[in-house]
Amino acid sequence: MLKLENVSKIYKGGKKAVNSINLDIAKGEFICFIGPSGCGKTTTMKMINRLIEPSSGKIFIDGENIMEQDPVELRRKIGYVIQQIGLFPHMTIQQNISLVPKLLKWPEDKRKERARELLKLVDMGPEYLERYPHELSGGQQQRIGVLRALAAEPPLILMDEPFGALDPITRDSLQEEFKKLQRTLNKTIVFVTHDMDEAIKLADRIVILKGGEIVQVGSPDDILRNPVNEFVEEFIGKERLLQSRPDIERVEQMMNKKPVTITADKTLSQAIQLMREQRVDSLLVVDEQNVLQGYVDVEIIDEKRKKASLVGDVFRSDIYTVQSGTLLRDTVRKILKRGIKYVPVVDEENHLVGIVTRASLVDIVYDSIWGEEDQLVTT
Repeated sequence: MLKLENVSKIYKGGKKAVNSINLDIAKGEFICFIGPSGCGKTTTMKMINRLIEPSSGKIFIDGENIMEQDPVELRRKIGYVIQQIGLFPHMTIQQNISLVPKLLKWPEDKRKERARELLKLVDMGPEYLERYPHELSGGQQQRIGVLRALAAEPPLILMDEPFGALDPITRDSLQEEFKKLQRTLNKTIVFVTHDMDEAIKLADRIVILKGGEIVQVGSPDDILRNPVNEFVEEFIGKERLLQSRPDIERVEQMMNKKPVTITADKTLSQAIQLMREQRVDSLLVVDEQNVLQGYVDVEIIDEKRKKASLVGDVFRSDIYTVQSGTLLRDTVRKILKRGIKYVPVVDEENHLVGIVTRASLVDIVYDSIWGEEDQLVTT
């Protein structure tokens, strides 16, 4: 899909921003460029759509040399998302999303239908089509920025720290959303970030740069387990979890396959009785097909019991979940960062398949964070 051959960028005065980079990126692959400030990650990405012209070397997209193409036409075939979003304030959301299709002379009906389809992908309804950017939250605006890059169905998308300016919770949810979107649409992504957690979470492969050169390329697990040198070790951080437990990778290996559940038609008294019997303080709410709907806990029942009698009247649906197949290190990080006690595991249709609890992760967290220190004490 994308090939870089001995690509370099030399500025006036002989400063090498990028030095002879070689990289092959497969169709549908999610690549993260990461490294310290000034390492050449953004410069490398911008050379792919010729916002910066290479000084030497060749870049091929689907076998075609980009230097033999008109740069404007090239950019219209490549999605591009930046941190500043860059929505046009005087245009509606539909017009913003449809900007490139309009330049490509798509009919108006097709542009509107495409905008409607894309909004549905990020759980935003057609009522947003006629709104303006200032009427949206920062997270919603960033979603529109991503959708605009997808609008003309480009096979390749470049993203330059697109979530960096968002608050941690919004950034976290958008990362989850975008990874699911990428799997669904099978786009090739080149993503620049300075956040190793973000790279580990999103990337199929991580490209670590230093001084304009590639230091290491590999999957997140490869890099975590086998850093090529001391620079990579220090850059990824020795506190990264699960390095000492390579035998446990995915949530299925740690989850309880029989979480305690209740249906919405049960009474609050029945819910309390079930909690007492199972020695738990919260229950996952499911329907007859075992589709997860939310949760109810002791605090919610205590607050609502005078005004309601059924679980369906009080349960909360704002529950963080992970899909089966998720890397366990991502789940561990979420539990620790958010201070939550458990994470339900669901399949693609949101059927409940298990639960990972904070208590079940104690051994892993202990081994990863304190194991080395404990060894020093005992020796």
